[in-house]
Amino acid sequence: MWGRELPATDIADHFGEVTRSAISQHLGVLKAAGLVIERRDGTRRLYRADRAQMKKLRKSLDDYWTTGLERLRDVAEAAQREKEKR
Repeated sequence: MWGRELPATDIADHFGEVTRSAISQHLGVLKAAGLVIERRDGTRRLYRADRAQMKKLRKSLDDYWTTGLERLRDVAEAAQREKEKR
């Protein structure tokens, strides 16, 4: 699914609990964020993931969580050291 274009209706079929209107809104947000590319084919709109942008997002999220977890570890270790001093 990542490498091919799909109309919103086909994408919506993968999310049974989500309305087609909600899928269209989400696709609009993803398009605005540069994560999805839209191409018009007559009256249809076809969507595909922008893999390069997704890769950048993945790296940013990995960096964010790694840094956040390291900060959490440091705080927990400092708290443990303080507790051991008492």
